[in-house]
Amino acid sequence: MNYTGPKVRLSRKLGTDLTPKASKVSAKKPYPPGQHGNTKRRAKQSDYGRQLKEKQRLRFQYNVSERQMVNYYKASTGLTGNTGDILVQQLETRLDALVLRAGLARTIYAARQLVTHGHVNINGRKLNIPSYHVKLNDVIAIKEKTQKNDFVQDSVRTGNPPPYLELSKADFSAKLLYVPPLEEIPIICEVPLVVEYYSK
Repeated sequence: MNYTGPKVRLSRKLGTDLTPKASKVSAKKPYPPGQHGNTKRRAKQSDYGRQLKEKQRLRFQYNVSERQMVNYYKASTGLTGNTGDILVQQLETRLDALVLRAGLARTIYAARQLVTHGHVNINGRKLNIPSYHVKLNDVIAIKEKTQKNDFVQDSVRTGNPPPYLELSKADFSAKLLYVPPLEEIPIICEVPLVVEYYSK
């Protein structure tokens, strides 16, 4: 099940800004949430605790369920190459993730909503599956009617996509140029710890 609770609290717990609002709050309160977040001495984290935290960090940055994460991990272990790199590449080439990266939405939650409500086209065809695997040279575009939405216009206006995406602000569209290497993907996570967590 996807997370629907308070995003700012979750962001402070994970140490990762999931929304613009979380970024503002974290700047003022750079410590975990709760009554004693700023004063309580934290016990030293175990290896398992660190692995769990990194797994949760990665999972919530893409807003996927635990079952989906397990499936992505299993699929990545069956492919040739570095398991961690392949895992993140599979997550990054999800439709909702690329809608966010391209600047067509400001948060992963907004990106998911745009997709599920049918506001996004792939190569001119409507697609409402957030987990759809985007292929090379696929063109992601916001429907013409939705382009008039103020939130979408603000997102595109300030969009600054990574090098593996080509954004056309005039057309509200983006093209996947290549599968990005891990170092180009803007996530905050120690991926090897995630692999260790699932490999047990």
